[in-house]
Amino acid sequence: MTATQPASAQGFFERLFGPPRQPELSPQPQLRPQPQFRPQRRAPQNQRSAPPKEAKEKEKEQKAEPAPPVEPPPAPYEKDLLRLAEIMGSLALLRPLCAAADGTEWQGRMQALLDAEGTTPGRRERLAGAYNKGYQAYALTYRICTASAQEASNRYLKEGETLARTITSRYGG
Repeated sequence: MTATQPASAQGFFERLFGPPRQPELSPQPQLRPQPQFRPQRRAPQNQRSAPPKEAKEKEKEQKAEPAPPVEPPPAPYEKDLLRLAEIMGSLALLRPLCAAADGTEWQGRMQALLDAEGTTPGRRERLAGAYNKGYQAYALTYRICTASAQEASNRYLKEGETLARTITSRYGG
């Protein structure tokens, strides 16, 4: 109990934990991870702005068209591909955090994967979602490079290499 306050004025928490501490000097701001990866949408090719009359006719034609086709069944390697995208997301955070030489390459590699395998909008969304899941999982845990961050990075490099080899050897590539 402190002598500066009468015993009757002390609250429950002060009796348990002592008097409140004075605020220390402001800590250094923590570095934030890079923003999430968002797939780049492909720009429509050869679209010209139509005069208002033609635009109305096109709208009528589009309304008369049936619903878009159902997405084809997933590829047999879809599960492995989603895991690879998740690993790439984790590496996109961990490798630059630990100042690895290939730290800046992972977003480009993911974009190449999306361009090659993102044949439908649903599939692109699933791949980008897996990438973001891997990125966010480590963004919540690591702000600086630690021994466990380096170990996780090394393990993911090995697992990603194994998955890439498995997918290309079994299904071509």
